[in-house]
Amino acid sequence: MSVTAAAGFRAAGVTAGLKASGAPDVALVVNDGPSDAAAAVYTSNRCRAHPVTWSQAASADGRVGAAVLNSGGANCFTGPDGFALTRATAELVGDLVGLGAEDVVVCSTGLIGVAFSRERLLAGVRDAHASLSRGGGSDAAVAITTTDSHHKEAAVTHPSGFTVGGMAKGAGMLAPSLATMLVVLTTDADVPAPRLDAALRAATAATFDRVDSDGCQSTNDTVLLMASGVSGVTPGDAELTETVTAVCHDLALQLVRDAEGADHDIAITVTGAADEADALEVGRSIAANNLFKAAIFGRDPNWGRVMAAIGTTSAAFDPLVLDVSLNGVAVCRGGAPGEDPAAVDLEPRDVAVLVDLHAGTCEATIWTNDLTHAYVHENSAYSS
Repeated sequence: MSVTAAAGFRAAGVTAGLKASGAPDVALVVNDGPSDAAAAVYTSNRCRAHPVTWSQAASADGRVGAAVLNSGGANCFTGPDGFALTRATAELVGDLVGLGAEDVVVCSTGLIGVAFSRERLLAGVRDAHASLSRGGGSDAAVAITTTDSHHKEAAVTHPSGFTVGGMAKGAGMLAPSLATMLVVLTTDADVPAPRLDAALRAATAATFDRVDSDGCQSTNDTVLLMASGVSGVTPGDAELTETVTAVCHDLALQLVRDAEGADHDIAITVTGAADEADALEVGRSIAANNLFKAAIFGRDPNWGRVMAAIGTTSAAFDPLVLDVSLNGVAVCRGGAPGEDPAAVDLEPRDVAVLVDLHAGTCEATIWTNDLTHAYVHENSAYSS
């Protein structure tokens, strides 16, 4: 159940001393081939960290042989020295595993605007290389965590004989167009880069791009997919996309469930939309509504906050025919009160919101969480 579940990959996670806690903080994932095909998507935030700038260029040709990741510092807005450190990290990994630096993706996560030790990072890279193994996937997943309460892994083996595995970090600050996440996916399928790219973009659009914890985007977000080709299986486009999506879906929901301070995991499904874009807009509007999220934290089935959020969108709908259900209770029918909201049980962690726009046949789901005192506390003292 890890980034090394697919054949042809080795990984490691070590402690380099970048975190004051002394927890593991440097991870390395190496593709031993024979293929080095890869695809990646990055944050849409215009303020991007040095590793994102480097990695976008490195992965542009569809070839990546290794990914090196560190927690304990985002290496973002750290000046020319920060970019030089990213380059030096890629060059060192390349030297150690026999690649050009341009075939190495670099990822960092942690505080923005804070420099960290070049010597410790590079020493950690050497240690990680010395520790590489097929069994090192979980260690790598641990090393990339920051405010996560636990590491996150997933893997799926398709009946045709190829596997997709992966690891992710992230807990809060999750928003559409990627989030404060680092994700490395691997497969032993034999697939060229253009097909990997199509599958990855379809998968992220349906999973990571539909996770919205708090409406905030980060500067370092990276989702990388590497293919070793070891299985010799060349799946069809549908098989590949389905399997990559399944792993991304698993990891995305793990991110939501670990959102900082959250008491509830909320799935917002919008049906009856004129098109998928409308369904997504409505779902995201509800997910971004702090009044609604605070109500769920307080176990208050205040469906009026859902209606108000729907009304801020440009989606096609008639307010007088809207239906809303909370955990299976139809609290609003036809734009008017439905069943007694007191029947809604908001004690369970999972909350299901169902909105029917009655404007078409399309639907979409957005995943979010409630807004709690613990979230405010953790993020008010994040850098202290």
